[in-house]
Amino acid sequence: MTNVPAKLTIKGKHFEVLVDVDKAIQLRQGKPVSIFNMLAVDSVFHDIKKGLKCSEADLSATFNTTDVGIIAEKIIKSGEVEVPAEYRDKAREDKLKQIIDFLAKNALDPGTGKPHSASRMQSAIQESGVNIDNRPVEEQIPKILEKIRPIIPIKIETKKLSVKIPAIHTGKVYGLVQEYKEKEEWLNNGDLMVIINLPAGMQLAFYDKLNAVTHGSAVVEEVKGK
Repeated sequence: MTNVPAKLTIKGKHFEVLVDVDKAIQLRQGKPVSIFNMLAVDSVFHDIKKGLKCSEADLSATFNTTDVGIIAEKIIKSGEVEVPAEYRDKAREDKLKQIIDFLAKNALDPGTGKPHSASRMQSAIQESGVNIDNRPVEEQIPKILEKIRPIIPIKIETKKLSVKIPAIHTGKVYGLVQEYKEKEEWLNNGDLMVIINLPAGMQLAFYDKLNAVTHGSAVVEEVKGK
């Protein structure tokens, strides 16, 4: 566990809390995390290094509360979390491994029909200079493919699916299918019919997300002949 400061300046006043870096990042990503499991010290500071704690009057005047949990959450979400360089490097390395694993399972050389080796894909990614960040792998793949195609011939093996979404769930599902959508048709009863082209390796994860949102009421069929 690595503890780092999270900092926020409001109206010229500086506020800091000491937090577990992993849990703080999870909170910033919208994941459910207990604030008090995250705090290394149950206090708010003006300067952690000097041990200068904030008075209740300062907290109340700035945050309209003296509740450390509420204040810490605001500081973490709205301020800056000092992420150590080695942590950023490791996070990028882990994400790069996930991306290479995804490409190894889903990408082919269109000329030979065979997958590229992991080392060849890693070399192409590094040569391309494409930025790897902490977003989900599937959100980064289109940009990565765009950057590495001039270096190696590559295509993603995909499955074309027809998805019929009941009207009651279309609002929640639309964002899920938008990235892979080729065609859509709104039916007279308000249901949505979409044709999507999905990376083959993402099919099971897509089904899980779709069923979670629609409670299993969406109908999915594979479209033959691409």
